[in-house]
Parts: sequence; C-alpha cells; structure tokens
Amino acid sequence: MNQKTSKLKVGDVVMVISPSGSLKKGSSVFKLAEENFLNVFGLKIKYSKNSGKLNSYGTSSIDERIRDFHEAFKNPQVKGIICSTGGFNSNELLKFIDWNLIKDNPKPFIGSSDNTVLINAIYTKTGIKTYFGPNYYKFGMKLGLKYTLDYFQKCLLESSAYAVLPSKKWSNDKWYKNQDERSFYQNKGYQIINEGEARGTIIGGNLCSLNLLQGTEFMPSLRSSILLIEDDDLAGDNTFGEFNRNLQSLLSLPGAESIKGIVVGRFQPSSGIDLKKIKYIINTKQELKNIPIIVNADFGHTDPMAVFPIGGILEMSAKNGVIDIKIINH
Repeated sequence: MNQKTSKLKVGDVVMVISPSGSLKKGSSVFKLAEENFLNVFGLKIKYSKNSGKLNSYGTSSIDERIRDFHEAFKNPQVKGIICSTGGFNSNELLKFIDWNLIKDNPKPFIGSSDNTVLINAIYTKTGIKTYFGPNYYKFGMKLGLKYTLDYFQKCLLESSAYAVLPSKKWSNDKWYKNQDERSFYQNKGYQIINEGEARGTIIGGNLCSLNLLQGTEFMPSLRSSILLIEDDDLAGDNTFGEFNRNLQSLLSLPGAESIKGIVVGRFQPSSGIDLKKIKYIINTKQELKNIPIIVNADFGHTDPMAVFPIGGILEMSAKNGVIDIKIINH
C-alpha cells in the first residue's frame, strides 16, 4: 500500500502551513527556525498564504486552511510540508481534503500534537508515509536542539536504517519565553514495561488526537502495527484517568489484537504520570500482556524529539535490560 515519497535534499523548498494552530510570522522563534532549516539542512522555507492568520479559535478559517493545504501539495516547487504548531481542530479539514491530489503529489508531510490527525489520515487514505515529528516552531530553539536536528536529518534527508537512541538531556520549560535560561533534566533513558521483540508498521502519535479518528474512514488499521502513543498535560490531575481510558478505547478497535508492540513517549512532569503509574495502567490491560512495551521515548510534548515515519517499519527489542529501537523503512 505504501506510496513512495522522495527524500528532501539541499536546496529544496519546504512549505510551512497551519492546519491546526496559527503561525505568528515575524517572531524571533520562527526566524531562527528558518535559519536552522537553511544552515543545518540546506532547506529553504516558504510560508503558506494563510499560515499567519488568527481568529478567535487560534487558527484561520476551514476554507483558508484547506486552500493552503492543497496548494502545498499541488505546488511543484514545494518538496516537503511541515505544520507550524499544534492546536485543537485539524480534524475539521478531513472531509474537505482532495485525497487524489495528495496521492498524485506525494511529498513528506511532518507534524505532531493535534496534527497527529492529519499524518495518520493521509497515510490511511493514500498509503503515503508521513512523519510524526516536531512542528515547525520547535526548530526555533537556541539550546537543546541538536538531537531533534539529528533525527530530522536521519529520517527526512537520508535513506539508511537508523537506531533511535535516547537523548542525554530533556526539557519541558517555556523555552520560547527566554531562550537563554533553560532547564534541562538528565534522561534516565528507555524503560521496559514488557520484554520481547517486535517488528511492525508505525501508527500513532498524540493519543487523544489519534482517537478522534475512531469510527471514521480516516482511522489507520492497527493490524501488525507498532503503536506510538503520548499525551500532554492539558487534563492536569486527570491525565492518569484520561490516558487510561483513551488507551482502552484504542485497544477495543478491530485489529488491536494484533498490535505487535508499543512505544510510549515521555510524559510532562505536570501530568503527574511517572513510571509507576504507567506500569499500573499497562498492567491492567489483558490485551497487552504478551507484547513488548517501552516507555520514556523522545517524542511528545517534551523536548527533544525524534522523527518517526507513519507507515514506516520499526523493529524493537527489550530483553534483559537491553533496549533497541530501529527504523528500518522510512
């Protein structure tokens, strides 16, 4: 089913669109992101016409977002597309998207958080691999960005299989408010919940956003998948209960019985979910008893963030305290 997309190369144009939250052009954060794309990857940034518009919902109109979305795929000068930031309403676009246009113009599409909806829907409807990775604004960091840059390079500009290693340090501060005073934690690395080995097709991203696709034609199959899941701290003290029931809802879908393995992204400290709590949630799920599960991976709503191809192939191994995660096909 997979449609092949070309890797990005030096000199290519990447278009920034805002299918979820709005881009605020002119800020120092986005200027630095633009410079990083050019200086690190050799990629030129182009902004869609309506990417910076802002209404009371923190975005532009459905029609404006759809026009930008279609233009990005239709424009032959644009070789890749990245979402500016997250939000709450990218699923408003799904029934208006010209899926044949996308299928006829395959190109890398990158996003996370609320854009989980789009990266999974595009793969489901067209077979084109998409990329669960940092939204554009994340590339505007001055400090702590090297890991993110390295994995963007490995996944989007190179073709070889690569291991996804844990970062040495991570952060969850409001870096965009003060770029020079950052707080970093030592990374304890991956943690094993269930041992085992698995190989499968990568599906997932932000859990509550992925679940918006349930019962629709846009929901990807979970059969023979490696499931990536993470969530933010918006539920506050209720994050534990929300994550539990959202995971259970996903496990009730047809095909969930053949999920091959699960990789869980790092939780924000303010979510209140630690290793003990995530173990408790997973250990209550009879459906998950016999598959490998690794937690505390570098993706989600903390930094830095690796890039994972939705529709690509991942191999994982967790045995005797030794953990390996490898992207085979991207």
